[in-house]
Amino acid sequence: MKTIDKIPTSKIHRASRLIQTGAKVGINYIKYYGDKMVSTKEEAKETLDESNARDIYDGLKQLKGSALKVAQMLSMEKNLLPQAYVEKFSLAQFSVPPLSAPLVIKTFRKYFGKAPSEIFDRFDPVAINAASIGQVHKAFKNDKELAIKIQYPGVAESISSDLAMVKPVAMKMFNIKGKDSDQYFKEVEGKLLEETDYLNEVRQSMAIANACSIIPNISFPSYYPELSTERIITMDWMHGKHFSEFTKQNKNTETANLIGQTLWDFYMFQVHKLRKVHADPHPGNFLVSSDKKLIVIDFGCVKEIPDAFYTPYFELARDESLSDKSIFEAKLYELEILKPSDSKAEKKYFLQLFHELLSLFTKPFNSETFNFSDEAFFEQIANLAQKYAKSSELKNMNGNRGSRHFIYINRTFFGLFSLMHDLKCTNTIINNYRHLKPIKS
Repeated sequence: MKTIDKIPTSKIHRASRLIQTGAKVGINYIKYYGDKMVSTKEEAKETLDESNARDIYDGLKQLKGSALKVAQMLSMEKNLLPQAYVEKFSLAQFSVPPLSAPLVIKTFRKYFGKAPSEIFDRFDPVAINAASIGQVHKAFKNDKELAIKIQYPGVAESISSDLAMVKPVAMKMFNIKGKDSDQYFKEVEGKLLEETDYLNEVRQSMAIANACSIIPNISFPSYYPELSTERIITMDWMHGKHFSEFTKQNKNTETANLIGQTLWDFYMFQVHKLRKVHADPHPGNFLVSSDKKLIVIDFGCVKEIPDAFYTPYFELARDESLSDKSIFEAKLYELEILKPSDSKAEKKYFLQLFHELLSLFTKPFNSETFNFSDEAFFEQIANLAQKYAKSSELKNMNGNRGSRHFIYINRTFFGLFSLMHDLKCTNTIINNYRHLKPIKS
């Protein structure tokens, strides 16, 4: 794979790269109008989506950092974007052009004052994996096989300016009006900044791995703070198949159910027992070992869940709340989905919208066991997403709905559901986590 010797870090350079990408998208639309004259509208639109997805991804992968991270996050929203975008943006999870060897050595000298060859017995200067914020190299020290995660230069410093550039696009895509929108962007900015603090990641990785070690059939790498800095992490090299590779190859339902139960317990234990959660459930963060264990390899994004959000959020998911209009309405106000300033029409519309969404999405939580291989369930979710994505009525209303905490909690559950569906789990015990007790640190 071609390597990168330099990443645009200044606001001007990054903005100019986005402008170049925008120009390519503009040319694609001109081609689209011509294609509609010689092919069907559907065929022309498919070609447009493929061209735009390719050009946008090619532009973002040169920028790396938060711009590419947003693309990675969107790739998990399979019902929000056309398939061409999902397929292309999903490459941001573990397959982007890595830094060149000289730039890697320069990064080591900056943070350790030494070249990697002076720290490790052996160090592979060619990255094994490269994603949105950093890349991974293999090294050896004292007979231990190690994974070295190196953050791209300038990522942390460019987060605020990157988000300022993508904010207008995001506001249009998600129908967010100017008033009160800053809380959502500040939440994303805060989490992205946390993800660039590798010393913080080491601390939270060790804490959650220790607390979750009581979950059967799960494995975590050991971390080495003495060989880590704010931009470099050293941890054990873990052997296993990438999650996406495993789901494509596995044909054994019993194995799928075993891995799926482990994954589900891992998330439910964190949410309900720790009140904090690994909020980046995409395939690139998981491996499956040869002895059928789930391996968790990245804790960069961890979301704390305050009680003031946790309580009404899960009360709203109960059947009794969905069936009682007064309780349902009260919880929507508590979670800032409904607002005192809403008109009668807005209140009626959003009551209906969220009742329809939650009645479907909370089905697993109101069951003893759930079949995540059920295509009908996921087709209903897709159809409902498309229904409201095309709603002209919704486009005319303010999309500023819900507490800022929804961003990463909903992202967690949408991502988790997607992973469980990819596994084709048929018999997941929903409340299996309840018999597990956290280890006191």
